[in-house]
Amino acid sequence: MDIRYLKGVGEKRAALLEKLGIGTVDDLLAFYPRDYVDWSTPYPVAGAPYDTRCVIQATVYALASSGRVRGGRLMSRFTAGDDTASLILTYFNNPYISKKLQPGQTYLFYGKAAGSMAQREMVNPAVLTCTQAQAAPLAPVYPQTEGVNSAYLARLVRQALDGGAAARLPEPLPPALLQKYRLWGKAQAVQAIHFPRDMEEVRQARRRLIFEELLALQLGLGLLRGRGKALTGAPMRPVDLAAFWAALPFAPTGAQRRAAGEILADMAGKTPMNRLLQGDVGSGKTLVAAAGVYMAARNGYQSVLMAPTELLAAQHAESLQKVLGPLGVRVALLTGSVKGAAKKALLAALAAGEADLVVGTHAVLSRPVQFKNLGFVVTDEQHRFGVRQRSQLSAKADHPHTLVMSATPIPRTLALLMFGDLDISVLDELPPGRTPVKTYAVTGKKRADLYGFLRTQIAAGHQAYIVCPVIDEGETDMLAVTTYYEEVARPLLPGCRVGLMHGRLKAAEKTAVMEDFRAGKLDVLVSTTVIEVGVDVPSANCIVIENAERYGLSALHQLRGRVGRGGGQAYCVLISDHVTDAVRQRLRFLCHTVDGFEIAKFDLETRGPGDFFGSRQHGLPRLHIADLMADGRTLYAAQQEAQALLAADPGLAAPEHAGLRAAAEKLFEGDTALN
Repeated sequence: MDIRYLKGVGEKRAALLEKLGIGTVDDLLAFYPRDYVDWSTPYPVAGAPYDTRCVIQATVYALASSGRVRGGRLMSRFTAGDDTASLILTYFNNPYISKKLQPGQTYLFYGKAAGSMAQREMVNPAVLTCTQAQAAPLAPVYPQTEGVNSAYLARLVRQALDGGAAARLPEPLPPALLQKYRLWGKAQAVQAIHFPRDMEEVRQARRRLIFEELLALQLGLGLLRGRGKALTGAPMRPVDLAAFWAALPFAPTGAQRRAAGEILADMAGKTPMNRLLQGDVGSGKTLVAAAGVYMAARNGYQSVLMAPTELLAAQHAESLQKVLGPLGVRVALLTGSVKGAAKKALLAALAAGEADLVVGTHAVLSRPVQFKNLGFVVTDEQHRFGVRQRSQLSAKADHPHTLVMSATPIPRTLALLMFGDLDISVLDELPPGRTPVKTYAVTGKKRADLYGFLRTQIAAGHQAYIVCPVIDEGETDMLAVTTYYEEVARPLLPGCRVGLMHGRLKAAEKTAVMEDFRAGKLDVLVSTTVIEVGVDVPSANCIVIENAERYGLSALHQLRGRVGRGGGQAYCVLISDHVTDAVRQRLRFLCHTVDGFEIAKFDLETRGPGDFFGSRQHGLPRLHIADLMADGRTLYAAQQEAQALLAADPGLAAPEHAGLRAAAEKLFEGDTALN
């Protein structure tokens, strides 16, 4: 049922819910809580932890004041407390709170406790009576968006469950699997995940739902892999790479030769190659891809390379032209900026087979892009593209050979589980002559000294990046790139040419800023993490990262890889004023380690996969509840069961597997390769 028809939703709220991915009641029930408020164990006022969300039990003494404040907001302030300390409660724009909180009554309050030891303060805390807390001791906490808070979502879920929605959910898991793993049924698990009676119910519900989601993931990847059993439409004869290697102005690494050999061996097979090439920053993945393009061209086939940004696509086209142009491979560039007659001519050349390789952005997915004889498909920075987009690109040919590349190293055992539809090649060597970037972790107190160092480097002809975590002011403890550009970088770097880059700039504006930086017209680029991928400016030898504690180590390592690309010593400075022991340990590790695989492993072990994978899930479908690292044992079990199911029923065509196939298709958003 469309979410609009639930009581209390309507058109306007439905549009807001759509931002959270909730379009139907099914979507609502699969929008699982991210946490729970445990009302059963409140703190005394003085014992509440500082600046941490918690439940406090206190008696309301009086309504101290009520009225309008600056901006026209209604403010109501109460005095409360217990025998350990007093508590000030402040509510904004809540006209009913003065009737809800009665002097002399004891309540439970949930929120962030600030103030001093003698007098604590809470702003806009949630409130329950003791009776309400006893009836429902665990309250779900949902991800929110503007106009849709957690309490509203809880009311909608309660309405749907009271209407019997959970009982009508299909049960995708066969009885044999439910029995083998002692799993709850779907309806019981969904009811309990939203409104559990205790944490044991949360554990059992999560266990069931995580297994189902990971099984659907592995089945979907297995079905995608199954397409590789078809004969490729681009059969190729083996090619000797001697001429390719000899044409390079430098010697390839052993890892590059090995990975290229694996790729060419696959492409000479009868079934389509489906391979992941992962390697550290600067390990030379593009050169390995070029070897595959060379083989395809020698066999009369075209190739396409899709990159996530116009900037990266342009850089790839430039570097590939240098490598492949002298060997007779015709390279073209197609991005959103190519328009009019130029675009028409390029499309005609592709359709006629007059271009051997086209490098582009999402533009290469568009319907007008047709190839005469496409045989090799490359996706760069594959975590920026979903499985569906990879399939869209491959659908422009008859079972072409596919290579996806990633600069974020993933421990091999986890990669094998994550990318069940791909074989894996690893570049574990860096080209000789690259000097490791010197990395330092400092506090903001060193900022003046740091800027003196930057001025020295700029005077010597170098350039610098300064990275901030957010675009605009929002959270007080994070530096916004727009404010930093105006109030910090320009005043502290007088006489330097400072540019600004962030994700809200139009594509043409971003390209113009980067071209100015690459051309040396700017000394410093103040930016968000949009420079994380694909920026190659040899004269940039310094990168400063503000609020470094906000990033995973793998993300910091990616940013660090933007410098040191032109020879000579490069520097990375991590600035953080929020240094706990855990943060200090992590930043110290990065200062002494340059191996991306070691960094990824440490990041996963100490910070968790949510930070490592982020919301992108490295190109996999978005998971609602499963965690690819923390749920590793369940992931392995799901993979084993998926392999057994697909061995017995390769297309999941049997009636008893219809629910599992539907679950896989839903997870992969109806990917055409599964249909």
